Amino acid sequence: MLALVAISILLLSQQTTSTSSPQEGDKPVAGGIYTEALVGSFGRLNPVLDTYNSTDYDIDRLIFSGLIQHDSRGLPHGDLAETWGISQDGKSYSFAIRPNAKFHDGSPVTSEDFLYTIDLMRSPDLPIPDDLREFWGQVDVQVIDEKTIQFRLPEPFAPFLDYLDFGVLPKHLLEGFAPGQLVDAPFNLSPVGSGPFRLESLDAQDGNILGVTLRSFPEYYGSAPFLEKVVFRYYPDEASALAAYDRGEVLGVSQITQITLTDALKKPDLNLFTSRLPRLTLVYLNLDEPGLPFFQDATVRRALLMGINRRWIADRLLGGQAIIANGPILPDNWAYYEGTERIEFDLDGAIALLKKAGYTIPAEGGNVRTKDGVPLSFELAYPEGELYSAIAERIQQDWSSIGVQVDLKAVPYDQLITDYLELRDYQAVLADINFLRSPDPDPYPFWHQAQITAGQNYSQWNDRQASEYLEQARVIDDFEQRLKRYRNFQVRFTSELPALPLLVPVISHGVDQKVGGVTMGPLYDFSDRFANITDWYLLTSAVAQAPATVTP
Repeated sequence: MLALVAISILLLSQQTTSTSSPQEGDKPVAGGIYTEALVGSFGRLNPVLDTYNSTDYDIDRLIFSGLIQHDSRGLPHGDLAETWGISQDGKSYSFAIRPNAKFHDGSPVTSEDFLYTIDLMRSPDLPIPDDLREFWGQVDVQVIDEKTIQFRLPEPFAPFLDYLDFGVLPKHLLEGFAPGQLVDAPFNLSPVGSGPFRLESLDAQDGNILGVTLRSFPEYYGSAPFLEKVVFRYYPDEASALAAYDRGEVLGVSQITQITLTDALKKPDLNLFTSRLPRLTLVYLNLDEPGLPFFQDATVRRALLMGINRRWIADRLLGGQAIIANGPILPDNWAYYEGTERIEFDLDGAIALLKKAGYTIPAEGGNVRTKDGVPLSFELAYPEGELYSAIAERIQQDWSSIGVQVDLKAVPYDQLITDYLELRDYQAVLADINFLRSPDPDPYPFWHQAQITAGQNYSQWNDRQASEYLEQARVIDDFEQRLKRYRNFQVRFTSELPALPLLVPVISHGVDQKVGGVTMGPLYDFSDRFANITDWYLLTSAVAQAPATVTP
């Protein structure tokens, strides 16, 4: 009870976007050193090579910059790009690079640097995700002049701007290396980017890097940071990172999850900035399984969702660190439809829907509803692990209360994807959709008809109306028209429920109250906590008050 009270206090005191502000009469001034505890270890500081190391990505976010950056709603804004234009056919994108953009060694950022970086992302000799390598292999990149670059796509693709937030590398420093040599290049320990902070030093001991120190870059093309330095220190786990804050070693803790939340709440000087993660937990239903005809009935699917106490799961199993999901698009995203129907937990309502669909308790007795001799019984596979196991068991209990029998099966997560979902060899699966670094929602890969056989439409939802909305939204670059299509899609999804959306997890970032100007909106990557780091400050100067005057 005490833990629930503490968590309730946190949730009441935190908003989706949390803010710390200067005292009245003060204004921030340049100076000060902010130190943050990172959970993880150092790999290499190179934006082409940081996909699989989130702590590297955090630091690269401050050292490097890309053409585009996205705000908390997932809308694109120019970063290194001063302006851009899209051709009428939606296939060509032209960008003008800021004339004052420089690398940390003083060299100008040019179109050639972007072409060089993209060529690296096409290389089979680097650990680049296969889908990203394949994507850039289909895009024609043309250098128009030193500060103008053009991308030509094989077909219109409105989410293209999502792919342009990669950190650009300086060609003049790296062109002597073959792509395969870049993995072990000295550059990864002394990177040169164009972001608001540059590398000052690495803290190494016995061959291990224990910390990284960054210093503000005075010739940064954007708003100059108030912080003079940002220092990162590595810790093996969340508890160690929080202990470092207690010892005064750091002013911030990168992540506060359910593991350390209770302890973090006891620290009066530690502000917690809480936001949702880009992940959706849901139950996939195999709509094309001949032996389970009830999955093809939208009324039964609605009853199944109505029969899950998602609020109990969020509060009791996730410690309040999740919000209820109402559809396939993350809340607070520009495409999210606020008018999406909320399907509340209602056991009596779920039972009524099952009766309406013809599923009743047999006269001869038993607890499982049947129709035409077919029982409401199936297997729910879920990822191995204590948390997923607890969620699956709770769903099993809830569904048992409405006459649905579920057998549970724990499976290693990788195997759940490859042997169950990708092969469509399952009945129901508890899993996650990860929208990491995807501010544009683009539900096409998960729910379009064309993705039923070999794509990620694991439920095999064959709905022409929904697919048309997704097709149109993917090729129209007009924001309002895309918004309309996605609204219609969400209405259709909630009406049909091809899968059962459950929860969106949240996470917190801990920052000492001495640090002002901190905000954190909805996250598309956890490094988004640094989205406004140029506004953070430690020092202030009192604003002189104008003397009172009297007018005769």
